[in-house]
Amino acid sequence: MFDCAKDVLSFHDEKVTLPQSDRTAMRDRRNANRDRSRKGLEKNAGPPIDEHVVQGSYAMKTMLRHDANDYDIDDGVYFAKEDLVGPRGAELTSRQAREMVRDAVDDGSFADAPEVHGNCVRVVYKKGYHVDMPVYRKVSDDGAVYYELASASGWKRSDARDVTEWFDDVRSASADGVQLRRIVRLIKKFAKSRDSWSGQLLSGFGITALVAQEFVHYTREDEALYYTMKAIRDRLTWNLVVAHPVTPNDTITDGPEDPKARRLKGKLTEAIDNMAPLFASDCTRNEALGCWDKVFFTTHFSERGEARDVSEKSVASTSAAIIGSQSDGGSGIFSAGGSRHA
Repeated sequence: MFDCAKDVLSFHDEKVTLPQSDRTAMRDRRNANRDRSRKGLEKNAGPPIDEHVVQGSYAMKTMLRHDANDYDIDDGVYFAKEDLVGPRGAELTSRQAREMVRDAVDDGSFADAPEVHGNCVRVVYKKGYHVDMPVYRKVSDDGAVYYELASASGWKRSDARDVTEWFDDVRSASADGVQLRRIVRLIKKFAKSRDSWSGQLLSGFGITALVAQEFVHYTREDEALYYTMKAIRDRLTWNLVVAHPVTPNDTITDGPEDPKARRLKGKLTEAIDNMAPLFASDCTRNEALGCWDKVFFTTHFSERGEARDVSEKSVASTSAAIIGSQSDGGSGIFSAGGSRHA
């Protein structure tokens, strides 16, 4: 396979992984919403918040850079079950709990008021990203402690922290946990590389679960990415069902013929076919970079080839000038400072 490992790493670092400045801005928004919710609940004589827990791709550090700032931050709001009661002591429904948090975080400063969604309260910002605040209650039952999510279908046993812990355990047990996380980001980026694919392929969480199952470690980044993509495609060929990694008897996919998983399999097959020239003995660097451009629907890779060509031409031009000055009678001797002397 033609070696484009440095180019794949460059693409990841420059076009895929989230810049620290964006992470900082999102963290600041998250913290501001935490303060709003606490103050709002105090003002509305609501229950105290037990804790806030960041979740999802932000917590797992698999979030992607997005030119339109289309970021989704999940920040869970946790309460003790016994505190989620109404004025007459009746237990709050899951809808009432979400409405309570919506009212608390809405301090009137937003251009678009926070909204109650099926499994969360959503706060949308003009810059493009939004913060989802799922609401949980802590249940103590005969010494056992578990958590329930205020979902559209009622209180549902769930705790997104389990997913973060699962992913950390997978990375710790892998041959290279840092590379595994990069491969997750790269394949998620591939699945979002075309606007026409939006909402058509398996979710980022589903892709993360598949990479966790099928990750193939190689020293070279391009080989690790290629063989992991191939392993996922092969796995989906015989089984489109992706089990939820922490919720027993639950799946990320929708049935044995999930259309989004099937489309992901098809797009991975196209990408693998586009990379076939990389294995030809006469493959050139420009041809190889073109293959990766096709995979990610970008010009990043070929531009690196052009930059290298310009650099090599510059070096050749400089060398020719030096040789020319020597043939014209110049000594071609330079001091350490760069000035020519006799």
